Amino acid sequence: MIGEILRISAVLLAGGYMMRQVRKPSRWLGRFMANTMNKSHSTLTDWGLTHVEIRDHDTILDIGCGGGRTLNKLAHLAAQGSVYGVDYAQGSLAASRAYNRELVEQSRVQLEQASVSKLPFPADKFDLITAIETQYYWPDLPGDLREVLRVLKPGGKLVIIAESYKSGRFEWMEGPLMRVLLGACRLSPADQRELFANAGYVNVQFSEERNKGWICVVGTKPIQ
Repeated sequence: MIGEILRISAVLLAGGYMMRQVRKPSRWLGRFMANTMNKSHSTLTDWGLTHVEIRDHDTILDIGCGGGRTLNKLAHLAAQGSVYGVDYAQGSLAASRAYNRELVEQSRVQLEQASVSKLPFPADKFDLITAIETQYYWPDLPGDLREVLRVLKPGGKLVIIAESYKSGRFEWMEGPLMRVLLGACRLSPADQRELFANAGYVNVQFSEERNKGWICVVGTKPIQ
């Protein structure tokens, strides 16, 4: 009986640790997790990026850059521009730096450890900011959206891309798992509209891929 309890406890502890790695990858095992997410999020990212215009000379920020594959995609789309990535996890930054080694050496991609709540950039810097599979974990959604708005140029856009959302096709399965195991915040399209509007964004647009359970939200910083 005691042995069975110990085995179950070990499985639960290991599962909890792996879930924490999804949320905040560590430097070693986290690099493996980040590389895994590179593969699993690639098609979602390609779909989401079709909903925004990316120009050759754009300055772009990817928040929660994870394993770095999105940075690589953005750097090739904005071939004459600059791409920045931030993540609060050392494991993610290490994976991003390894994945984009040549682009980092060329200063085409720049990486910094930072939280979305306090971005290390001046106001009005970016033409486009992306956040893919990361908004779930932002610590202060209203304040964080305002901080993102601060560093966007007037007319610049924030695009949120996620493969799970409240009221989505797979809510019955994903909702409880993400809330309990990851402590993730889940928003419906209506929640997103209200959140973006209250933070000061305009022309908020939604796109859904119902068959896959994907959502893309785009908000624009007003031109003053």
